[in-house]
Amino acid sequence: MKPCTLPFNRSKDHLAASLSLLADRENPDYRNSIKEAISAVEATAKIITGDKKATLRQALKRLGLHPALESGLSSIYGYTSDADGIRHALTDEPNVTHDDAKFMLVSCSAFVNYLIARANKAGIQLT
Repeated sequence: MKPCTLPFNRSKDHLAASLSLLADRENPDYRNSIKEAISAVEATAKIITGDKKATLRQALKRLGLHPALESGLSSIYGYTSDADGIRHALTDEPNVTHDDAKFMLVSCSAFVNYLIARANKAGIQLT
């Protein structure tokens, strides 16, 4: 079976944006890099579950992951929702660093690839 990739262009775009924001040497934007990285996971989960309106937490529950893995990613999603306004309006500058953004980009990229591989192995037909 040929691996599915086309439906995941939005996920790819989020990861590319995250990398671009992180790698900008003159004006890096770590907050938005993190936001784009977790958005890639959310987009992937929505595509696989077929629920465009689901939050990441809702989609994770439907993916059949080991409970500890589901909980871990849900906690990372919580971090992006709560920590210094990463995904929400700010009152001050967020307290996130290059290391935070790099961790999120690498972790989210790995998780996106993991979800796509699981979908392929499960024979999920994506359009």
